Amino acid sequence: MTEITSDDIEAARILFAGPCDFIWGATSAENLPPEKLNEIAFVGRSNAGKSSLVNALTGRKALARVSQTPGATRQINFFNLADRLMLVDLPGYGFAKRSKSESDQWQEMIFAYLRRRAKLRRVALLIDGRRGVMDSDRQVMELLDRAAVSYGLVLTKADEVPAKAQPRALEAARGETTKHTAALAQVRLTSALKGDGIAELRADLAALA
Repeated sequence: MTEITSDDIEAARILFAGPCDFIWGATSAENLPPEKLNEIAFVGRSNAGKSSLVNALTGRKALARVSQTPGATRQINFFNLADRLMLVDLPGYGFAKRSKSESDQWQEMIFAYLRRRAKLRRVALLIDGRRGVMDSDRQVMELLDRAAVSYGLVLTKADEVPAKAQPRALEAARGETTKHTAALAQVRLTSALKGDGIAELRADLAALA
């Protein structure tokens, strides 16, 4: 994997500090916006920290809605980043308190998006760093493998993982990637609260613009 340089990090910082505007909220796979820019999608279990991560990447506090209630994001939200990238915040999966029909509907919408978008260049699959990869995450990884959609694991909430446990968490996540054909070997450990790993993740994503 190509090493990230200080120039890469600075270029990515400038990109993600640029205009970033909400442009579309899709409530079904039938009303997705036209594809104009390369897209990066953020997906993960409910309350894995997707909205917090999008806010941290763009240096904003309220670009993507942050909720303490798992499953609060109910639509696919599209954010135009400086007319160079589309950031896509997907509804969370695996929230047990939803009705089965509601859960099935939301998951069908997510999976339809992942399969259909020609300009989808990368999926950031967020994993709660405190819990590691769970069965519902593996199911999504298998779907992404079948769809041949490149994805990278992003461990979130590093500030809540003891420092001595972080290497084990990373190693366990890397072990999971070896079992999946579309998974990248690189795993990022991030904290939206403290900023750990955010600059490096920005650089990974900016290379796709």
